[in-house]
Amino acid sequence: MIMIAPQAEPAPGNIKVTRQDWIDLALQTLVSDGIESVRVLTLGQKLGVSRSSFYWYFQSRQDLLDQLLAHWHDTNTKAIVERAKRPAETIIKAVLNVFECWADERLFDPRLDFAVREWARRSDDVRAAIDQADNDRLGAIREMYRRHGYPEEDAFIRARVLYYMQIGYYVLDLKEPVEARVSHLAAYLRAFTGHEPSEADVAHFMHFIAAR
Repeated sequence: MIMIAPQAEPAPGNIKVTRQDWIDLALQTLVSDGIESVRVLTLGQKLGVSRSSFYWYFQSRQDLLDQLLAHWHDTNTKAIVERAKRPAETIIKAVLNVFECWADERLFDPRLDFAVREWARRSDDVRAAIDQADNDRLGAIREMYRRHGYPEEDAFIRARVLYYMQIGYYVLDLKEPVEARVSHLAAYLRAFTGHEPSEADVAHFMHFIAAR
């Protein structure tokens, strides 16, 4: 039997349904209902297309699940690592770069992160991906502190405090408005760095929040 490779273009007869449509709906379903609800038949019914449309773009359900995991990595983990590696004049500015991920869900989607962590309870492979992502995120933040002169152990612990505190916010599903959190921005920066932020540092981040 000749296998036709999955395509990026719309499937014939389903011109309005693209590969990205399948991925977007699968991501929405993962976040709202969990991984067990990400089923080809169910997604097809919601999109109003047949299963053949799915197999035009994907080899299997597992292929789709792999794409969801790749999307999660390429957004949530990539954003944290990229911002932790950004050049910054001071550790205050460096931490504020990472804070951008917590303040803008286009960079880091907490609901998706939580959904993938729930998925990991059912899959050893996803558990391994979560562990690797946490290590990559923590490693990038630790190196950020080291670049700014913190000793190895201090950099390690400060990275854990910064990262685990934020993940804890999501896991506990705290409903604190972002305005309330940023009202304590200077105190957070003192806690995470041991340095006093300038008014300009705080004002710059507040402008980032306002421009989202």
